[in-house]
Amino acid sequence: MTQTSENVTWLTQEAYNQLKAELEYLSGPARTEISMKIAAAREEGDLRENGGYHAAKEEQGKQELRVRQLTQLLQNAKVGEAPADDGIVEPGMVVTIAFDGDPDDTLDFLLASREYASSDIETYSPQSPLGSGVNGKKVGENAEYELPNGRTASVKILNAKPYQG
Repeated sequence: MTQTSENVTWLTQEAYNQLKAELEYLSGPARTEISMKIAAAREEGDLRENGGYHAAKEEQGKQELRVRQLTQLLQNAKVGEAPADDGIVEPGMVVTIAFDGDPDDTLDFLLASREYASSDIETYSPQSPLGSGVNGKKVGENAEYELPNGRTASVKILNAKPYQG
């Protein structure tokens, strides 16, 4: 679970450990692997027409970007507890909303940083239009947020429970 405010990112201990492990892998074994791929591709000859070399260099660039992102995120991270199960929407909670108050048109999502997104449940950042609209609301309350086309959408908060991962 994460909550970003200013330059601080709040993480549970589990999320912090997971991101730290990813950073350690990318900074160590993964760097060695990509260096070996680049060296092997370089030995194949002409670099201008060497697809394997260019693919390995592109992979290296993406990997280094992720290392920088994780380093910055973890430098600004504060480890804290999961949110209280008090019915108030906040980062780290699974939220159920009804669009325009229609109980048949609902969405369950995790309100959290994209760093904590999983394939199990859709994730919305607290900075997203929907995320900022529901953040701080209580179960039973209505929330409004601005759509990309400039219109305003209304949702009703049906449920908010801490994410169990």
